[in-house]
Amino acid sequence: MKPRSRLPFYIGVFLLIAAGISLAVWRHVELGIPWLTGEQRPVWMIEARIDFDADNSAVQASLNVPADPPGFRILMEQAASPGYGFSILDKSGNRTAEWTKRDVSGPQTLYFKAQFVPAETVSKNIPSREPSARNVFWEEPQATAVREVLAQASERSSTPESMTRELIRLMQPDARTQNTTLLVSEENYLDLLVDMLNHSGIPARTADGLKLEDARRRQSLKPFLQIYNGEQWLTFDPNTGEQGVPDSLLLWRQGSASLLDVVGGDNSEVSFSMLRQTVPALQLATMEVDSNGLGFLSFYALPIEEQSMFRMLLLLPLGALMVAFMRIVIGIRTSGTFMPVLIAVAFVQTTLVPGLIAFLSVVSIGLMMRGYLSSLNLLLVSRISALIILVIFITAGLSIFGYQMGFNTGMTVTFFPMVIIAWTIERMSILWEEEGAHEVIVQGAGSMFVAICAYLLMSAPLAGHLTFNFPELHFVILGLILLMGQYTGYKLSELKRFTPMKAYD
Repeated sequence: MKPRSRLPFYIGVFLLIAAGISLAVWRHVELGIPWLTGEQRPVWMIEARIDFDADNSAVQASLNVPADPPGFRILMEQAASPGYGFSILDKSGNRTAEWTKRDVSGPQTLYFKAQFVPAETVSKNIPSREPSARNVFWEEPQATAVREVLAQASERSSTPESMTRELIRLMQPDARTQNTTLLVSEENYLDLLVDMLNHSGIPARTADGLKLEDARRRQSLKPFLQIYNGEQWLTFDPNTGEQGVPDSLLLWRQGSASLLDVVGGDNSEVSFSMLRQTVPALQLATMEVDSNGLGFLSFYALPIEEQSMFRMLLLLPLGALMVAFMRIVIGIRTSGTFMPVLIAVAFVQTTLVPGLIAFLSVVSIGLMMRGYLSSLNLLLVSRISALIILVIFITAGLSIFGYQMGFNTGMTVTFFPMVIIAWTIERMSILWEEEGAHEVIVQGAGSMFVAICAYLLMSAPLAGHLTFNFPELHFVILGLILLMGQYTGYKLSELKRFTPMKAYD
């Protein structure tokens, strides 16, 4: 009979492992869940303060707020304005925080707070509708000067970006000519750049940026220049011509909308304070998942009680992987196939040393009582049932004893699976009668060794973090177990037994 090809099996295992790794990478990239525990992420808390004097009438204050600043993601927004109605409006692509109140008089102060998270990748600033350059009317002699300056900049450039940089260079004090001196003044410099670029056919606008420095107060916005190059909006420093948004710059306002409008008040002004904070990356990812509607992909959407249950259940595949490796590859004999996994789960609950003492105590006392039950010549079902009841009494006695002695070790014995312990005592007792005490010690020691190894793996903080936050990695564990199931070679523990054959050869 022709042997069945194993190629489909290996292809299936490969696809299983690849799917698990791919889903985990997607969860890390898209949802921001960190690979390691304890990772911290920076978060900037920005507070805008609005001050004005109300004139005994209804007040409406509107502050332009960021929608999607390049290089940052908005995590949280809130307002502190007692007695005012507050809402965030979206008008023609401009987001506005609006406060309203009737019959207001005297000095008023409003606050708007937002948390910004630096984005790992900066997306292109692509507008929803393609902008067009607006028409600008110039009177003489400014019209002639504008034409000559634009012609000079156009000769030395080939793209909208180079045209902008060249025009900024020509406007600098050390490069000014008679034409630029006629046009430029300190008050209209940025507006003049915007008008000249629009006149040349390049859509341009102003933007306001906030330089991020930790623990700074009463900061003002810095003006910037933006042009549309046919694909996206590009940002330039109007004084140096440097292109791009620095990492330490938050673009607060982009577009033609005014920064602050106050109806029913005078002497309005806005200032900014900022504070750099650090939060756990996992907490930040959980908050972002809830805000973007992907919470159904995470166990954090479940109640706390069920989360605790799944944190323990999702560790079991790691214990199964350890048992399979120890039995198939290493060749360690254990009492029962997956009894070490259950013992390891109990150790996770009780910690290693107290759990080890409690388990050995229960099994030792149970073996002595099993010897008495054996002398009664009971049937198997009756003997196991009686043994389960005795194990419960033993654990209860240890719990009471531990409580009276001031230890909580006995109280945690109840985490051990009673039925499995009863079967373990039964198996060891039969093994003692058939194979002797040596075999009982070998299998018992093997079970405890594998259980300790599984406990060390399952209790590692990284293991709990990965299994709970990346449950698709269990596909990888399943694939590894399937591969080990195909192993038919020598176990490591058998190498010593076959050493004389090597010497003979």
